[in-house]
Amino acid sequence: MSAFLVDLAFWVFAVGAVWTGYRVFRTDSMVRASFLLLASLVNVGAIMLLLSAEYLGFALIFMMALEMMVMALFMVMFMMNPAGLNPMVMVHQNRLSAVAGFAAFLGLSAVGVLADFPDRPVPEPVGVVARLGEELLGDSMLVFESVGVLLLATMIGAVALSSQRGRYGAADEGSEPPPMVPREGGAR
Repeated sequence: MSAFLVDLAFWVFAVGAVWTGYRVFRTDSMVRASFLLLASLVNVGAIMLLLSAEYLGFALIFMMALEMMVMALFMVMFMMNPAGLNPMVMVHQNRLSAVAGFAAFLGLSAVGVLADFPDRPVPEPVGVVARLGEELLGDSMLVFESVGVLLLATMIGAVALSSQRGRYGAADEGSEPPPMVPREGGAR
């Protein structure tokens, strides 16, 4: 791929990451915020792929996709706010958050623009990505696979617990909202 196309792709992904990251704090829905955060992190993963950090790029994209989907799933099922889609305040201490975010952006931008980064590409046969994968996972491959199965079981359990037909029968049969005043004799 030509240098121009790589630079163009970098700027498209960078603007996409910053814009969707900004939108995370401007939306009024937890579910939309989780999908916007996913979009921002996918853009960052794409930038890593452009920088020839294939393992880290794909790991970020796959891990964040799973994490944000689980987060959205749990919000839809268990939030008091139906499906996490009703408007709600997503940011607290607005002014401090905006100033801190802008200062961090300026600081990181200054490092990116003003720093003298080395220009020594790694030769192809070295296998840096393969060695990095072995270093990060190494003897822990079984742990990662076990966690994947555990996350799948958690998602299935969450769906089962939140279904209309609950563990002890239909959720709407015989159930009543809790009273505002405690009952005599305790809970039933």
